[in-house]
Amino acid sequence: MSQAKPFSISKQLVWEAYKRVKANQGAAGVDSESVEQFERKLKDNLYKIWNRMSSGTYFPPPVRTVAIPKKDGGERMLGIPTVSDRIAQTVVSMYLEPLVEPHFHPDSYGYRPKKSALQAVEVARERCWRFDWIIDLDIRGFFDNLDHALIMRAVAKYTDCRWVLLYIERWLKAPAQLKDGTLQARAKGTPQGGVTSPLLANIFLHLAFDDWMRKTHPAVPFERFADDVIAHCASEGQAQVVKRSIEARLKRCKLELHPDKTKIVYCKDDDRRGTYPHEKFDFLGYTFRPRRSKNRWGKYFINFSPAVSNQAATKMRQTMRRWRWRQR
Repeated sequence: MSQAKPFSISKQLVWEAYKRVKANQGAAGVDSESVEQFERKLKDNLYKIWNRMSSGTYFPPPVRTVAIPKKDGGERMLGIPTVSDRIAQTVVSMYLEPLVEPHFHPDSYGYRPKKSALQAVEVARERCWRFDWIIDLDIRGFFDNLDHALIMRAVAKYTDCRWVLLYIERWLKAPAQLKDGTLQARAKGTPQGGVTSPLLANIFLHLAFDDWMRKTHPAVPFERFADDVIAHCASEGQAQVVKRSIEARLKRCKLELHPDKTKIVYCKDDDRRGTYPHEKFDFLGYTFRPRRSKNRWGKYFINFSPAVSNQAATKMRQTMRRWRWRQR
């Protein structure tokens, strides 16, 4: 490591970041360079990334945008950085993640080591047996609407490392390159598809939601996977109060709940009487609803539990059809 450089970044960290990017593969960015093409001049390319990051002269290229269909019929814009930029972002993520990870809430499951969507579904399943009501929270356009100044404030709570803050700010401001080649400046949001985006989302929502819930509504457990959130309540009245409180909190953080997709759900089973307009919800590819189950003595009862959602099952069937079993 050179002492002449203003920022102390080890070459080993850049090498480890490259190995992660190589393992993940992924599409090419605006320069159309694949991982294989990057590796043709691997030593030179990695040196260039290290040299520029260490000297403070690394400026991210534009992010290539790709539209992918959403389940509600709309489109979600993915941002695909170049291979070099993915490595640079991984360098920052590898430095920052160990600093923030110990602070995160145990019920935050998205994009974290030793945490998974299935764990979140399992915990939600058990809590739906204990709590009669849930709030199914949908944050409108979460990744597209994150406030840059608030993100930088959140990251600065965990590190004062100058190069980490410098490069995160540059990535937030990096323009998006549309399909026709035009560049679109970005005043808010972080691109879905960026390496640092999931970590920034977790840092932001830890302070905006997780830690706030722990202090403000300690009796309301929740499961969060990135911006997918389920909160459990003992009564409809409590659910209404907590929903309004969350709405006000997110507004202060320059985010809003989707008015149509956010709903209060009654976890109906054999022991829970009455009806409610919403008695099922989807969470991480599973539909939670009243189901006919059989206990250990062979007796049938109605149980509120998850099973694969219709949309997830359709995707599975489409994938299986592409296997072309009959041709084998």
